[in-house]
Amino acid sequence: MSQGKSSFTPIIFYAIIFTFFFSCQKKERTYFETIALNDVKLSNPKPGSWRYDHDEKFQKFEDFQKVKKIKPEAGKNIIYLQPIGEFSNLQKNEIKLTQEYLNIYFQLETKILPTLSNSIFPKSVRRIKDEHEQILAGYVLDSILIKRKPKDAVVLMGITEKDLFPRPEWNYVFGLASYENGVGVTSIYRFSNGSLTESNFNKSLIRLMEIGSHEIGHMFGISHCLNANCVMNGTNTLQETDFHYARACSLCQRTLNSSIPYDNKKRLLELKSFFEKHHLNSELSRAEQDLNLVQ
Repeated sequence: MSQGKSSFTPIIFYAIIFTFFFSCQKKERTYFETIALNDVKLSNPKPGSWRYDHDEKFQKFEDFQKVKKIKPEAGKNIIYLQPIGEFSNLQKNEIKLTQEYLNIYFQLETKILPTLSNSIFPKSVRRIKDEHEQILAGYVLDSILIKRKPKDAVVLMGITEKDLFPRPEWNYVFGLASYENGVGVTSIYRFSNGSLTESNFNKSLIRLMEIGSHEIGHMFGISHCLNANCVMNGTNTLQETDFHYARACSLCQRTLNSSIPYDNKKRLLELKSFFEKHHLNSELSRAEQDLNLVQ
């Protein structure tokens, strides 16, 4: 009996050591768990801010999975931009750079359609407000974009030179979208206070990039973010938009990547290169911080 017990003891001992060793090993973090270390948590909402005025539900990853949403699929996976208006060379360049950015951000081919003239807007959808002309945003969606959406488009985003308003009692709106139909529109008018120059170009560009990726993110099923400072945060004002990052937080990146299975590190490297090339230093710094964690 004593000999049998002696031979069994080492087996138990090594089994315990083996189990202890592997239980102590750190579980390898996912890409999203890794970059979550760079998420900046939201502060308490202040009066006048989006979160102060809107009681929204936190969208967990599991909630996102249940949402009915648009997804890229074979033969229907291109993002299109539709400029409408009379654009200066600077404005054309702003739209071109936004196209390049969205191509990287969503890792989907993004194309610019031929520009449509302002003459496409009938008098009934125009108004003068604060000494400048505005266009009814809903008309752009329903009577222009939905009818012109290419067959291979997953999303069509209009970009107007004119200011937009959503209904008569509202002063203006940065953009509007029909998520079910995969169409949206934004105006560049207020991003540069009505006049784009070399000195305000980068600020206006960042705003267009943020609003464009925000609205298209909604079309792909992502709700307003309550997780961290993020491009998907709701916004009431340009000041609030400027406070939010162009970077999507780790949770919003995870949800997006579950619908569009791209290579996260490739995307991050391309974002870094874009920000560096165009001297968008704040966003470059954030991309470098993420890269430092995943390399």
